[in-house]
Amino acid sequence: MYSFAYVRPSSVQAATEAAAADGESKFLAGGMTLLPALKLRLARPDRLVDLAGLPGLGDIRIERERVDIGSMVRHAEVAASADVRRVLPVLAELAGVIGDPLVRNRGTLGGSVANNDPAADYPAAVLALGATVVTDKREIPADAFFTGMFATTLQAGELITRVRFPLARRAAYVKYRNPASRYAMVGVFVADVGGAIRVAVTGAGPCVFRLTQFEAALTRNFAAAALDGMQVPSDGLNQDLHGSAEYRASLVSVIARRAVAAALAR
Repeated sequence: MYSFAYVRPSSVQAATEAAAADGESKFLAGGMTLLPALKLRLARPDRLVDLAGLPGLGDIRIERERVDIGSMVRHAEVAASADVRRVLPVLAELAGVIGDPLVRNRGTLGGSVANNDPAADYPAAVLALGATVVTDKREIPADAFFTGMFATTLQAGELITRVRFPLARRAAYVKYRNPASRYAMVGVFVADVGGAIRVAVTGAGPCVFRLTQFEAALTRNFAAAALDGMQVPSDGLNQDLHGSAEYRASLVSVIARRAVAAALAR
């Protein structure tokens, strides 16, 4: 570690003002990624702005045709929410398979979405459900939010305050997880939202992405068999000691069919 300023503001406005001061600032939410990065000196901000306890960021609201979740709501809270389980159970189920108990009880929705780890689970939900990311400055549609590995359209000092998830008529998330980290080697989220079929993939590429060719096939026939024979090109997919790009491409097709079957079984 190294020296840095620590700020614990009392409001969203104070947090963004602190982040706008001279030098590099980082928002601290659950710290599941940021603190290890600090220890390894992969991140060296001049200032940490702690978001713990800020009013208005820790609640879950069920509104007409959507679930509205504050950015500081922890994964375990989403997983345990009776309201989320009632109106959008797939989101509670996804939150319940993120990482391990430590990660679920410390990690936050806003932190995960802002970090945009290539193998994170929440980005798949945001993209497949066509959610809206709300910041202190604007509202960003999911299709415009994720831009690349650990990259989003967030500007310096811009703070996610809420994420608004539309309700789905049917949806499922299935992932093939790394047995050690629990991160998704491949995760596929399939959703029917307002009659539009959306399929989002995490873990396979540098950034969460949609499978438009799968969406078109499922729009014609929402059945696992509709994806039989369909393949995903391996070009540009992740490859590491856990699996090649070709292996991940094959997994996407398999997991997508399982996700459709799971959505139909609800």
